[in-house]
Amino acid sequence: MKVAGEHNILPASTNPTIPFTVNTEAEHMDMLMVCHHLDKSIKEDVQFADSRIRPQTIAAEDTLHDMGIFSITSSDSQAMGRVGEVITRTWQTADKNKKEFGRLKEEKGDNDNFRIKRYLSKYTINPAIAHGISEYVGSVEVGKVADLVLWSPAFFGVKPNMIIKGGFIALSQMGDANASIPTPQPVYYREMFAHHGKAKYDANITFVSQAAYDKGIKEELGLERQVLPVKNCRNITKKDMQFNDTTAHIEVNPETYHVFVDGKEVTSKPANKVSLAQLFSIF
Repeated sequence: MKVAGEHNILPASTNPTIPFTVNTEAEHMDMLMVCHHLDKSIKEDVQFADSRIRPQTIAAEDTLHDMGIFSITSSDSQAMGRVGEVITRTWQTADKNKKEFGRLKEEKGDNDNFRIKRYLSKYTINPAIAHGISEYVGSVEVGKVADLVLWSPAFFGVKPNMIIKGGFIALSQMGDANASIPTPQPVYYREMFAHHGKAKYDANITFVSQAAYDKGIKEELGLERQVLPVKNCRNITKKDMQFNDTTAHIEVNPETYHVFVDGKEVTSKPANKVSLAQLFSIF
């Protein structure tokens, strides 16, 4: 967390701890015990797990995201991460921070456009820049791959209506295939055109190093999907992170774990209710 404010660091945080809620600390104890193969009957194991879970730094994490110090939201998988909740938890964090801290000072007009851009960039263009693939994906621009997610506004951030990969519909909410109209339940995501035939190769990209690309790795391995080189991974800095380029002097007290940014303590309150939760998943 201390290095997150440095110019040459591209900081990201995984999503189990965002947003900070009244259940986060207790939930992580069980989660960490499993992930590290610990035993609750062994005192030292419990002490180790307890030392890894610090509510003070978790509380600061939400605030550092709102300040644009943390540039990317991401996820582990099967090890204290929720790979299917990156988008939902990003917007839950944005909503929690707005309710707690109000409008950002960068906002202009009667809207929250800057905060929206800040949080949208955390899981779109900034990861693409960090991985050297922003020439192809990460934003909706002429010349980039047509990877799009279409939402009904009421379910934005929770359940997309349609997912488009490379211009092909990849997944879409569809009703009973035996019905005479498309709306009868059960309605769930079904594989569409991008999953079948040669479209599945055209709609997918394998990113490789420039050296591998120049040596013809696609032909050497007989790959049918698109192969493209990553570019400009080595020279980027925090200032290349869109809407999340804040640098600062960060200190973490090694005894209390309280977090200070430029000498001022940063923290947030645990939420007892979050947006985009159970009510959005009834149907």
